[in-house]
Amino acid sequence: MTQSSQTSPCGELLAALAGSAERVVELQTALTAARALPPEHGGDGEAEKAAWIEARLTSLGITDMHHVDAPDSRVPSGLRPNLVARIPGESLRTLWLFGHMDVVAAGDPAAWTGDPWKVRRDGDRLYGRGVEDNQQAIVCMLLLAEMLQKTGIRPALGLGMVFMADEENGSRYGLAHILKVAPELFAKDDIYIVPDFGSPDASIIEVAEKAQLWLRFETIGTQCHASTPEKGVNAMVAASHLVTALAEGLAASFPEKDAIFSPPTCTFVPSRHERNVEGINILPGRDVFYVDCRLLPAVRQEDVLARVREIADHVERARGVRISITVVQSQQASFTDAASPVVALLQDAVESEYGIRPRPVGVGGGTVAAHLREKGLPSLVWAHILNTCHQPDECALISASIGDSRVFARLIMNESHA
Repeated sequence: MTQSSQTSPCGELLAALAGSAERVVELQTALTAARALPPEHGGDGEAEKAAWIEARLTSLGITDMHHVDAPDSRVPSGLRPNLVARIPGESLRTLWLFGHMDVVAAGDPAAWTGDPWKVRRDGDRLYGRGVEDNQQAIVCMLLLAEMLQKTGIRPALGLGMVFMADEENGSRYGLAHILKVAPELFAKDDIYIVPDFGSPDASIIEVAEKAQLWLRFETIGTQCHASTPEKGVNAMVAASHLVTALAEGLAASFPEKDAIFSPPTCTFVPSRHERNVEGINILPGRDVFYVDCRLLPAVRQEDVLARVREIADHVERARGVRISITVVQSQQASFTDAASPVVALLQDAVESEYGIRPRPVGVGGGTVAAHLREKGLPSLVWAHILNTCHQPDECALISASIGDSRVFARLIMNESHA
């Protein structure tokens, strides 16, 4: 860092962020203890965590806050909280950062080195459920907000912070709800960054996502005693044939490639399988499994569904069963032009902080950026993360929270090379 940057407002802000390691630990500890498990994971939602975040922002003197909560009768509060806060800048233009409050279940406690809900520090690493997915983003937002308020620095761009519910299960009660009921919050020329995907060396910016198509297959045959299989029609055997036929048929029917993605092809992955019969001596008359399809932007979901139905019809005739197909979840492919000026702005800021110029990539996984892109809001997904989300001993780097917050500071100060 040059001498001039040390005495500039941007340099002052960067220096304040650089000394915030203990603050990162404090924030992560409090956020992890507020178990924001969604009802799908047996939890009560994000209310406790949202209340803590709002209290924190209030204590910093931030008053521009809006609740865009979504009704949900499955949680005790009856609401899934979504909190939108903004710190004004010299310009009306805003850098928006997005962090989701919900986390996935911890899984088998024995697979963890310690209590998943109590942060454990080991040098630069913090361990606990949610510390990376997506509390690192939330910590960056809170750090930046705190240092702006404490220093009194007025940034060139406003800082917008969106603390969302329900990301882990599709965002129906989260960002999708916000964009539906309060689209006026977001302007076309604002900058949108979702710190929910990245790499251990900060070297990639996600600019495109494959379409998601989750399918449920129910195969109906005839149940009977396993000792007399001639009296029944084994739904599990037919479903097994269907699994193989789908894997081979779909890959052959949709061979398109796009080098920005890894893998560069569509993927069709049989995943979940429901329990069928209670006893080993029962020939199953019903079998249910699921397939996770990730489609390149050039491949239409309608064409995939039509081919899936053709394959299922063939298995029906060959095996004497009935097969029903249900779309569990569908999301169109999304992308931001890799040549967009906002990509270069983020590349400059990352290079200034980490000494590496990140490259644009496409992914098969989904983030809330897809909802923003669907509304015509070009968004980027970037973070310096270890990619331990959903795993036992999920962890995040203290230095990454500080570094990422400094990247965002460079953007709002409009001094990417400071």
